[in-house]
Amino acid sequence: MSEEAKAREAITRFAKSIFDRGLTCGATGNISMRLPDDTLLVTPTGSSMGFLDPAQISKIDGKGTLLSGDPPTKEIPLHTAFYDTRAATGAVVHLHPTHSVALSMLPDTDPDNVLPPLTPYSIMRLGKVKLLPFFMPGDPAMGDAVRGLAGKRSAVLLANHGPVVAGKTLDAAVYAMEELEETAKLAILTRSLDAIGLTDAQVRQVVRQFDVDYD
Repeated sequence: MSEEAKAREAITRFAKSIFDRGLTCGATGNISMRLPDDTLLVTPTGSSMGFLDPAQISKIDGKGTLLSGDPPTKEIPLHTAFYDTRAATGAVVHLHPTHSVALSMLPDTDPDNVLPPLTPYSIMRLGKVKLLPFFMPGDPAMGDAVRGLAGKRSAVLLANHGPVVAGKTLDAAVYAMEELEETAKLAILTRSLDAIGLTDAQVRQVVRQFDVDYD
C-alpha cells in the first residue's frame, strides 16, 4: 500500500472514531494531513466524518488546486496557515466539540490561555491555547488570524465555533484535540467548585520536564 493510500485510510479511521464518540456531529469538522511531497489530503466539503470513503478525500497542491477526490473543505485557509507557520506540522484537526465551544463563549475565559491548568496533560500536549474572535465559517480571515500568531501556538479556539489543533502526526493532532475537549469539560464541570489546579510552580515544572513550548 502506498504512503498516500495509508494516509487516506488513517484519516478515515480517525474521522470515524471522532464521529462515533460525539466529538463532532453531522457534516461538521475537517482533517488534513501533509504528504511527503508537500501535497495535502483534506476531508471533503459537506462530508460527515462518520461515513468517509478514502477515495473521496481531497488531494490538493500548495496552491490549493484539487488533484484528486471530492472538492475540499472551505476551511483550507485555516489549515494551510498552520502548515505555513509551523514547519513541523504534519496534520491539522478542526472540530466542533460541545465543551470547547461552550468555553469559547464564557466571558471569563482567558483569551491568551483558554484552558486552566487543571492537569499536566493539556500543558504537555497543547501548550497555551489562544482564543480567536468569531469569524464566519470559511472566512479566509481565520487563516490570517492564525498566521498572525507567527507559529507560536499549536492550537487555537475559534469563538462560538470550535478548536483547531496542529500536530507533528495525525495521531498527535487527534490526541491533542481530545485532550483539549476533556480539559474544557473539566473546566466547565469544576467552574463553581473552587477546584484546586496546578500551581504556577507546578506548571513551570511540567514545561521544563517535557520541553513544552509555553510562550
